[in-house]
Amino acid sequence: MSVKVFSGNRMIDTVKGSVIEKKISILVENEIIVAIDSPDKISSHPLFENSEKIELSGTILPGLVDCHVHLIGFGDGTPGDVLVKTDDNLLAINGAQNAIKHLDSGVTTLRDLGAKNMSGYMIKEASNRGIIQTPDLIMSGRPITIIGGHLNWFGEVATGVDECIASVRRLVRDGSDMIKITATGGSTGTSNTRVPSFNLNEMKAIVDEAHKFQIHTAAHCVNTEGIRIAFEAGVDTIIHGRFVNTEGKLEFDQKLADEMAEKGVLINATLHQGRDRIWQLQSKDESELTDSEKEEIAVFNNNWEEATKVWQKVMDAGIQLVSGSDASWQYYKLGGTSFQDEIHAHVSIGMSPMEAIQSGTIYSAKSCWVEDQVGSLEVGKVASIISVEGKPEKNITDLRNVKSVIHRGRVHKLLN
Repeated sequence: MSVKVFSGNRMIDTVKGSVIEKKISILVENEIIVAIDSPDKISSHPLFENSEKIELSGTILPGLVDCHVHLIGFGDGTPGDVLVKTDDNLLAINGAQNAIKHLDSGVTTLRDLGAKNMSGYMIKEASNRGIIQTPDLIMSGRPITIIGGHLNWFGEVATGVDECIASVRRLVRDGSDMIKITATGGSTGTSNTRVPSFNLNEMKAIVDEAHKFQIHTAAHCVNTEGIRIAFEAGVDTIIHGRFVNTEGKLEFDQKLADEMAEKGVLINATLHQGRDRIWQLQSKDESELTDSEKEEIAVFNNNWEEATKVWQKVMDAGIQLVSGSDASWQYYKLGGTSFQDEIHAHVSIGMSPMEAIQSGTIYSAKSCWVEDQVGSLEVGKVASIISVEGKPEKNITDLRNVKSVIHRGRVHKLLN
């Protein structure tokens, strides 16, 4: 039996959205939190005497939950159409390294939303066997898509209700923890972003079959009709959730948003995915930028301004946004401050720092169906804890200053 006491001077309560501004101790037996109280009260607990005492500097909060990653990606701009030609074993090795980097950064739980063939399952098997130390891994495996659809080269294509049901069963057999659906086109060259991929009957068949096996669903949607079909089919989380019409223009649908809010549907907006590329370009000296790069920056800034207006309407409708980075897709690398940058982007569109922290902890955990285990520091939950220098509930950039990472009661990183 392993017993530890983690103590610090302040702690964020992500359920209440408040800060405990006093000395606090967290008593952990093996990997479960058994008590949270003042040091005096914890010191009288029967387990205290033989416990290992560890001081955490800065602000204590639950480990971060990134509800959208692609572990096999390289984050170097390699498009998916090229990535798919990479050997599966190499993709799995790269994915394992990305998972380790994300844990180093303070992400203690992640959901992988799409990997080629069996590569995603290989990463989780390595983690389960203790070969690598990673965050808790929630794996979708191969996304379900249509012929020529977004991510079709990952290996799970379905047409018609019967094939959709068979795909879910095949993924469950192979080890999928949840089901990812590409409800519209995306960056895949042969896909169409302006129209839905699956009809309502097909989508509902996927969702119902997943729920039958007691696993959740998330659907990639970059147009309004795709969002509508996914919502009507009962999809649990909408990914991207861009209200784009058939002409490719942003057009917010208030009625649909109100209905989604009433049902408690979550949206993973992946706000920083494109912005990270722009930050990389803006870090260059202006004289080094090509004309096409300057145009890329200008187009993004204009689109960001328009998208922000839509996201503010989404939040005003009462829809909860959950943080998921979408790294390492395209130019967006995992690890470092990648997930903190995604959380920061939520402040950029109007959330308070505390709301943004909640979007990347308790609400992203809810999106992954693990809010009973992680996402907040409570008795009975898993002891996945981080500490950061500063007060991130006031200055969200302080969330990047990770000093300590505790994963399932094990000290992964401890800096004074």
